[in-house]
Amino acid sequence: MEDSNYKITFLGTGTSQGVPIIGAKDPVSLSSDPRDKRLRSSVYIEYKEKKILIDCGPDFRTQMLRENLDDIDFILLTHEHTDHIIGLDDVRPINYLHNKDMPIYALPRVINAVKDRFPYAFIPHEYPGLPKYELHNIENTEEEINIDKVKIIPLPIFHGKLPILGYRVGDFAYLTDVREVPETTKELLTGLKVVVIGALRKKPLHHSHLVLSQAIELAEELAAEQTYFTHISYEMGFYKEVQEELPPTMHLAYDGLKLKF
Repeated sequence: MEDSNYKITFLGTGTSQGVPIIGAKDPVSLSSDPRDKRLRSSVYIEYKEKKILIDCGPDFRTQMLRENLDDIDFILLTHEHTDHIIGLDDVRPINYLHNKDMPIYALPRVINAVKDRFPYAFIPHEYPGLPKYELHNIENTEEEINIDKVKIIPLPIFHGKLPILGYRVGDFAYLTDVREVPETTKELLTGLKVVVIGALRKKPLHHSHLVLSQAIELAEELAAEQTYFTHISYEMGFYKEVQEELPPTMHLAYDGLKLKF
């Protein structure tokens, strides 16, 4: 077990279009409970004096301003879908404020997608205003890597048929957009204090995401001390009602939720 302190901030807990989506008229989207309003999923980890971001979606700027955050030591990307990487342009203020290129770690396929989505960041002759990235391929998944003196375990999982990564940082693990967890990955998820699992909705079943009953089943198998569900759509229902139905060690995450352990 790790003996360092963690502070986890859920920057966003919504699905790819957020909650509410544009034009939504359903009761959850019209809810007055702020816990039913969800920006795109991302989590900010403060651990061993480092600031770690997992995923950087289209709401990144809004999320950082809301939480009064202005620095990141490195970014871990789970996969290349727009709601997980398209906010990377907004690391520019951090580049300039802290005079550094932003280290980004991901599967080689995802690193290539970053280059394709932000080609202007890699032109031969720079001009003022470009975002600056330091790109790192994660070649050997399941093998612990050391980033800035923090031990990270990349966790191979499947988003439908797409191989993506979750991450374990000490006693904390983050598994968003997950549909299947291989047995070899489950072996890397023992002894957790907190695990975060994507849970899209209650029903119907989805081809690339776990629904709530499946996420609860996975949580019970992993047996972390506490489980939080994320990447939630309006189809999940009202936060207050769903939370009351969950086992005592399981919780719906919500935007701005902070954990300390």
